[in-house]
Amino acid sequence: MRTDIKINEFERVDDLHRNGFKIIQDPKRFCFGVDAVLLSSFARVKKDERVLDLGTGTGIVPILLAARTKGAYFTGLEIQEESVEMAKRSVALNELEGKISIRLGDIKEAAQLFAGQTFDVVTSNPPYMNEGGGLVNSYSAKAIARHEVLCSLEDVVAAADKVLQWGGRFYMIHRPHRLTDIIVLMRQYKLEPKRLRFIHSFQDKAPTMVLVEGIKGANPMIKVEPPLIIYSEAGKYTQEAYDIYYGEGQA
Repeated sequence: MRTDIKINEFERVDDLHRNGFKIIQDPKRFCFGVDAVLLSSFARVKKDERVLDLGTGTGIVPILLAARTKGAYFTGLEIQEESVEMAKRSVALNELEGKISIRLGDIKEAAQLFAGQTFDVVTSNPPYMNEGGGLVNSYSAKAIARHEVLCSLEDVVAAADKVLQWGGRFYMIHRPHRLTDIIVLMRQYKLEPKRLRFIHSFQDKAPTMVLVEGIKGANPMIKVEPPLIIYSEAGKYTQEAYDIYYGEGQA
């Protein structure tokens, strides 16, 4: 862990509870949430595979995947310059320059940015709110992260299709109310949905998120996995949720 990385005013360094890794965040802009942690746990990355994270923000998913898996190399694509700069500092802080690169660029231009390259795995934690779906936060960085301001759900799926090799895997976390759109778009772009997992805050509550895996060019047949329950009671994680956050241990 390097000690010479600049931490700006209003920024903080948070422990990721994985391999001693940490991440630099600015609460005034946008801090990662449970969805990024769940996505990195759901995504299957095999030894020596190459991964692209679309809309990487401050690089949380590539850093967590580098800690959790034996993937060869992880690339994060992000359109906001300030987030890219912060993500690069987090990569350097964890001495991961040989495993992770952060690129500035538009998801809609992914095919051109990575011309001639294909990836084994693509991940994305895209904006959840489509046009008219909730109030846009006045702070632009948060608006871009939460709302389809600069890219749509179709832009994300289309980009994944363009950069994935045949048989490659696409992983996304989103809201259940967009599930019809997600499945229709994934099939349209030949990313056959193969696994679904719903996320519930409590066992007796409706799901708040859904994890989806698609495989490029696969045959139809989807597996709906058992739901993931985050809390057993107020303020207490279930054992599975605790293990996802902190590694195996006692909740």
